[in-house]
Amino acid sequence: MNESVMYAIGVIAFVVGIAASIALHEVGHMCPAKKFGMKVTKFFVGFGKTLWSTRRGETEYGIKAIPLGGFVKIGGMVPPDADHAAASADGHHQVRDTNTGLFTQWASEAREVEYEDVAPEDYDRLFYRKPWWQKVIVMVGGPTVNLLIATVLFSISFMAFGVAMPSLTVSAVSDCAMSDQEAPRACTDEDPVTPAVKAGLQPGDTFVSINGQNVDDWETVVRQIRENGDKPATIVFERDGKTMEETVNTTVLARVSLDDPDKVETVGFLGVTPEFETVRQGPMFVATEMWDLSIRSGQAILTLPVRMIDVGKAAFGAERPVDGPIGVVGASRVAGELVTYDKPTLALGTQRIIGLLASLNLFLWLFNLIPLLPLDGGHIAGALWEGIRKKWANLRGKPDPGHVDVAKLLPLAYGVGLVLMIMGVVLIYADIVNPVRLT
Repeated sequence: MNESVMYAIGVIAFVVGIAASIALHEVGHMCPAKKFGMKVTKFFVGFGKTLWSTRRGETEYGIKAIPLGGFVKIGGMVPPDADHAAASADGHHQVRDTNTGLFTQWASEAREVEYEDVAPEDYDRLFYRKPWWQKVIVMVGGPTVNLLIATVLFSISFMAFGVAMPSLTVSAVSDCAMSDQEAPRACTDEDPVTPAVKAGLQPGDTFVSINGQNVDDWETVVRQIRENGDKPATIVFERDGKTMEETVNTTVLARVSLDDPDKVETVGFLGVTPEFETVRQGPMFVATEMWDLSIRSGQAILTLPVRMIDVGKAAFGAERPVDGPIGVVGASRVAGELVTYDKPTLALGTQRIIGLLASLNLFLWLFNLIPLLPLDGGHIAGALWEGIRKKWANLRGKPDPGHVDVAKLLPLAYGVGLVLMIMGVVLIYADIVNPVRLT
């Protein structure tokens, strides 16, 4: 198939996958909200102008023009202020008064918008009236769906398609020994011959044991060679069905640490690379990989402000880090390149798109749990704080302190929202003028 067509298919598949992830995230909020009897008035994918909508019962479902997110509107997420709580209890949802302070006006306007679709009979169905634990479940529902999507997609990728794993069979033998800092470069007459060449190892040879210890995987081979230093190594291998044995001194070289990629250590070196074979993995492999990726994603989120500085510089001509953050435009371009780079098979191209969507959903799971409004984590934190206050008051024999008023945190929410918007614009601009490329 034409490379341009494959590129377009990759981009479209990714965009559809993102839209589906967003929609399912909002379903994760909507379903428990409806289950707990809350009033859900709107369910939209995207922002901006409405392209299509339909009403089912009390809920309007639709698609908007800008596919960069989505929302579900649950009545009463912003509670009425204390002055109007009594009126609300009587079924009169008056929530606006004359206010002169900027922040007070913001809160008042937010309360007014919140109750546009709320009728007197809906009072007991409002979000803020529900128990704190129901609020937590509703707000955790969205990120949890992202985690479930990531789990399903990673399981499909690792368990159905498989993972390219190094085998015990030699793919290539290096002619000369050089450190990781020197590689890759052509060998010269001054470079020492590798121990693998001296031992007569050839492509197709399969390791059996090293220094009398059987090896079951390539990682064991690597660690034994590294630990051997410059001492003799007795290598048993199979060639054309025959078992052979050679003893050779391994060379000491500066190599990147296996446990910490930022460190360099002096270790033993043989000079062989393995053949790779696709192996289907089990649930434990999926869990381990997702845990490791979650740790790396968490670290990326913590360093996001600093990394955004590099993106800002790249937007104006500086070199863009290949491991830095990218926006939706950049991710779409990467999706197109994943299905065209090195001309992968249809199965491999599909697996790459699945892996990209899985990684994105795992990142969205963690990012949405940040305890700041307007993210889900901000509402979760508010509900948990409400539960803690109620429990503490009950233990002390004090009256119920009431609901947490998230409207008081609107200045923070607007500030965080503005920062996220600026970051999104910078990422999109950088993705256009200085994109991250796989090659």
